[in-house]
Amino acid sequence: MTKNLLKVFNEKWNSYKHRFIPWIAINLRKNERTLRKVKEGSQDKLVPDEKVAASLLKLFRDLLKNDLGRKHTVLHMLPEPSRNAYQSPQSAVMPFKKLSRHHDPCELMLDSLGFCIERRQSSLKNAGTGVFVTMGMVPKGATVAMYPGTVYQMYEPIFFQSLGNPFVFRCIDGVLIDGNDKGISKIVYRSCSGRDRLGPFSLSDITWLTACPENPLAVGQYVNNCSNEKAANVYYQEFDVPEKFPLELRQYLPNVNYGHNTQLPLRCVVLVALRDIDSGEELFSNYYTIIH
Repeated sequence: MTKNLLKVFNEKWNSYKHRFIPWIAINLRKNERTLRKVKEGSQDKLVPDEKVAASLLKLFRDLLKNDLGRKHTVLHMLPEPSRNAYQSPQSAVMPFKKLSRHHDPCELMLDSLGFCIERRQSSLKNAGTGVFVTMGMVPKGATVAMYPGTVYQMYEPIFFQSLGNPFVFRCIDGVLIDGNDKGISKIVYRSCSGRDRLGPFSLSDITWLTACPENPLAVGQYVNNCSNEKAANVYYQEFDVPEKFPLELRQYLPNVNYGHNTQLPLRCVVLVALRDIDSGEELFSNYYTIIH
């Protein structure tokens, strides 16, 4: 009997994709409304990586253009063609320090992607913070948020960081992302982010650890699980940052590898819209995904 129970649990664990620990126990009871099922791992990705990358690049370029006054050191290090692409004719003849065209990231997101998301009190009872579309409309298939945090390979230590931590996300291949913005998780992320720099170029974003992230997409860890009353309108999709991703735009990626010498691409997880999502709606995902 015990062996059979262990076998059943092991099968469930191996087919369980996202390791938000509290949701394992809840969904062992087969709450079908909050399950997401796909036939195999390759079918879990509904939007091509190229489309995800295009959305991120569009927003990140606009974020950099919006903040030239503070990013002048980075701009000066770029080749002239790349530098000119970020500068308007007016900014090209003005000293960087005198540029004052900074706009709120949420407003910039609206102009760049056609919608804006923000953290607010969830519409679900006792659910704490949630994420809402506050302006514009999210079209089906759009990248609507990112899941930030430190990326751990299967062989890397995460035990102490995972204790009492409901923000540990398990990817389909066993890679883990710790999206907790408090305690030891916060300390580890800051340490790894400070370690990985190339001169003036930061390779990751630490502002998601604050109340005012520079990348407004980096609030995906606050998206709540769907319920019987609130169906999922977004899903998680894994995205490996391509090697050709512009160096100057990596400062907006809210993820960092725990291991310094890893040769693997940086793993990111984005949340993609399952349908059109209107302004005022809260985002809901599936914390529990079964790969058959």
